[in-house]
Amino acid sequence: MTEDRPRRPQQRKQVLLRLDPLVHDALARWAGEDLRSTNAQIEFLLRKALAEAGRLPGDVGAIRRRGRPPKTPEGP
Repeated sequence: MTEDRPRRPQQRKQVLLRLDPLVHDALARWAGEDLRSTNAQIEFLLRKALAEAGRLPGDVGAIRRRGRPPKTPEGP
């Protein structure tokens, strides 16, 4: 009998992160240059570090694309 892994939650986790103000300012500038929010930049960097360390779970969803979500076609 195999155990089913729990389904990933639909909602994204919220985490309180305490940063040195200068580190936050540097991240915010970098994020702006990459046209990302500071939060998206932090997630991007964490995913990159996890992948490089071989610790990114294989079933992790793709990172959200930048910009406005695509318009959904309207019904008939």
